[in-house]
Amino acid sequence: MSFFGKILEKLGFKSAKAEPVPAPAAPPPAVTATTPAAPPPPPPPKPIEVVDVVAQLEKLAAANPQKLNWKVSIVDLLKLLDIDSSFAARKELATELGCPADLMGDSARMNMWLHKTVLKKIADNGGNVPKELLD
Repeated sequence: MSFFGKILEKLGFKSAKAEPVPAPAAPPPAVTATTPAAPPPPPPPKPIEVVDVVAQLEKLAAANPQKLNWKVSIVDLLKLLDIDSSFAARKELATELGCPADLMGDSARMNMWLHKTVLKKIADNGGNVPKELLD
């Protein structure tokens, strides 16, 4: 499982499982020279499951004896999720998410980029991350 996958799992996102392809209901009509072949319609898109990320993180923060501010700190976010927040772990996550090379040498800039990117990717996967945290 990817590092980011661990974050999603801790937040309650269900892992996407491959579903079996349904068998066609009826055989397709025979194609003749006068009947153009139409491609089958694409399957309907699966709705994204919305996860109340804010409520989960606020609940974890309230139960934690440390004063962790997940809204501004990637370290605090990882600590709340009980995921390794060491510099090496954050660097691994930054590499996985495609952090620009010029930010990787500056831990403060990398952390800021990483925090914004993780929140955006959580939102992209159906998490309700407030807009002000994504800007």
